[in-house]
Amino acid sequence: MRAMDVLDMWERRLTVAGHAIPYFVLVLTTAVYLVTGTDPWPTEAVNAGIAMATGLWMLWWFTLHPDWRSRRGLMAVFFVGILVAYALLGLRDPMFGFYSFAGYIYAIEVLPGRWKLVGVSATGVLAATSLYGGFPPAELGPIVVYLVVVVVIVVIACTFTTVGHITSEQSRRRKEMVAEMAAMMEENAGLHAQLLIQAREAGVLDERQRLAREIHDTLAQGFTGIITQLQADENPPRHVERALRLARENLAEARRSVHALSPPALVDANLPDALAEVVTGWTDQTGVAASVHTTGAARALHPEVEVTLLRAAQEALANVAKHAAASRVGLTLSYMEDVVTLDVRDDGSGFDPAVQTDGFGLIGMRQRVSRLAGALVVESEPGGGTAVSASVPAIPAEVVA
Repeated sequence: MRAMDVLDMWERRLTVAGHAIPYFVLVLTTAVYLVTGTDPWPTEAVNAGIAMATGLWMLWWFTLHPDWRSRRGLMAVFFVGILVAYALLGLRDPMFGFYSFAGYIYAIEVLPGRWKLVGVSATGVLAATSLYGGFPPAELGPIVVYLVVVVVIVVIACTFTTVGHITSEQSRRRKEMVAEMAAMMEENAGLHAQLLIQAREAGVLDERQRLAREIHDTLAQGFTGIITQLQADENPPRHVERALRLARENLAEARRSVHALSPPALVDANLPDALAEVVTGWTDQTGVAASVHTTGAARALHPEVEVTLLRAAQEALANVAKHAAASRVGLTLSYMEDVVTLDVRDDGSGFDPAVQTDGFGLIGMRQRVSRLAGALVVESEPGGGTAVSASVPAIPAEVVA
């Protein structure tokens, strides 16, 4: 068992003991009073009735309703009742002076801030009065002795209360620090796992795109050249025809491989249609209204350009779903002469772009756009929604024969 767990266990035990002490002292002093007391039975009955009422007061206000302990008004009434009961008992018989332990415990437990010292001081005055045998006669000597007893008891009680309060505050702050550290470690572990997953996904995507480029730029182009050469002869021999057929089949296979390595949404659709498909699926999953608009003359672009913009849209939508709490999202794909731009705007909670976050999404988007010599701009403010704009060169698609 860790040392921290042992300390917490002992703290819980001390708390239980502290709540039981007032009952124990009340019952013990009442029993001793009834056994050793010399008062007539009517007086003993009244004192026993006051003690019983005091026990019921503690039971109702403190023990049976633990949720009331956080309500200052109720606890003030409860503590005043404790002081009144203690004053009645202590002044009626000095034996009940030992019940002062309850006043100290409840003052520390239920009173806020400096009111603890006020409650402890009031309890100390009553304890001194009870132990002295009541208020002193109007003579200088007894009054001085009484005041000395009061000052000594109050100073000792306030000193121990202050030390105990400081100790409990240190314990509370220690627990808060431990809880914060545990939360930070858990958050860092989750962030680390998220970064690993996103980095792995980004690495897989980059590798797929690299393989697609390699196949396109080597095998596909090579087969295209072979076909061009073999078609030069109008009446090729049989083995040339077989070679031409094999070259065409392998060119088709190479092209299928290139498409297989591209994002599924772009396999059988152009970029605007792929964006519309992604947005439709995202809306079905999140229930957030989203729309796509295209401006300019849509045209086929280099696969890497289209993949970059599609992935930027997916990441932006993922961020909206996770953080924005938006009710509407709008995507605009703008085709210009030299640049193609994707704008994603939402009406969500927004954030302060100047504040550094632990998210990997915007970093990944920026890196992906930067690889094409593009630019990513993020505009947002708390409560004002977010706008993400990704601009990349409009590199035309390479024509393959």
